[in-house]
Amino acid sequence: MTLSRRTLIGTSLGVAAVAATEALTATPAGATPTATPADPAPGESLSVRTVDGLTLSATAYGDPSHPEILFVHGLGQSGLCWHRQVEHLASRFRLVTFDMRGHGASSVPDSPDAYADGARWAADIRSVRETAGLHRPTLVGWSFGALAVGHYLKHYGARDLNGVALTGPVTKLSPDLLQPRGIEVGGKLASPDLSVRIEGIQETLDATFAKPLTHSDYRRMLVVNAMSPRALQLGYGLVGGEGVDEAFGKPSRLFVTYGAKDAITRPEMSRRVLGLNPRARLSVYADSGHAPFYDASARFNRELARFASA
Repeated sequence: MTLSRRTLIGTSLGVAAVAATEALTATPAGATPTATPADPAPGESLSVRTVDGLTLSATAYGDPSHPEILFVHGLGQSGLCWHRQVEHLASRFRLVTFDMRGHGASSVPDSPDAYADGARWAADIRSVRETAGLHRPTLVGWSFGALAVGHYLKHYGARDLNGVALTGPVTKLSPDLLQPRGIEVGGKLASPDLSVRIEGIQETLDATFAKPLTHSDYRRMLVVNAMSPRALQLGYGLVGGEGVDEAFGKPSRLFVTYGAKDAITRPEMSRRVLGLNPRARLSVYADSGHAPFYDASARFNRELARFASA
């Protein structure tokens, strides 16, 4: 199969869907070999039906009367990646996390076409919101999740949202907005050679964070990555961007967080949002990588809490 340039670009932003058994049991370089942190109190499990007949796994936490936050994770991950937010914000907010199509415990289509349409990603977010009964949530999108949020804004608008928060966002699938390391691992993740893809999966995960992951978090993220199909990697890079820039201009409240040590996307990937929406605000994290919500979770939680409470 000949991969398109857009597919290679898209794949470089995500994590490949295959991992070796030995990679799951090894401690990564620089990882912190600590015990597994206590998981947050169990939330309410939700089964979400999509417009095209898939089932998405979602979880709701906190009092339904509290301000609402809906989290959209990045490619190759799952709703579990937000555990540092759930642990610290569930007592004050109604939080909803979910596994996007092709991820975690959600349905896993085996055709790239199931992942190639931005309207489907947008409709999935809408379905989760409706099933969870969220009235005026703050939407939070990480990495590719931010692009999915952009498609949501394109198709459903922002009038009934409290605000939009993007963290380490992918706002456009374009090589000039990627870091060299992000482009470099893209070829490995798209390789037909399993051993090369395994190498790429570890390099990409290592590149995502500026601070060492706990050993338990590293293993969990690798396992989740391994659950995603190759069709996802081939399909999502075909997601178009027509109308998304205009959609980012719709929210009356838009907050962007970017890690200055992001090895996946260039600063322009986040800064361009300020030109698309004059009401947008950017917060730069000097010591964070592609995942500010993890690398600097205490600061991120404070800023998100203030934003979502407004």
